[in-house]
Amino acid sequence: MAARSKARRRALEVLYEAEVRGDPPADVLARRAADASQPLAEQAFLGRLVEGVAQHRERIDELIATYSVGWTLDRMPMVDRNILRLGAFELLWNDEVPDGVAISESVALATELSTDESPRFVNGLLSRLLELKPSLSL
Repeated sequence: MAARSKARRRALEVLYEAEVRGDPPADVLARRAADASQPLAEQAFLGRLVEGVAQHRERIDELIATYSVGWTLDRMPMVDRNILRLGAFELLWNDEVPDGVAISESVALATELSTDESPRFVNGLLSRLLELKPSLSL
């Protein structure tokens, strides 16, 4: 697995744990960083992902809730919700990652970690956000 893919998966784990525990993602990230033996570049990218999602979470959740058809945030599996948060952050606020990569990496996480329907749902919602990206006020 590529270094950035590993960092995305770890970012998802941090976001998921933070939501389960009700802790700020930065606290979970700090705890995990103390225990991890990640390469420095991977750790830096992981930090940017977690911090970016945390910084933009309110707007990300608003966009997910607005454009997910038939699903409220509360009804979504927690792992899907956090995959979408991560993907939306990369798609809309992280210019160092190509849009197609942000979507495909999110779909890969959903394929590996969630339900059979999740990859299609994640792909559809993130693709919709990509279409709307020029018109969204961020």
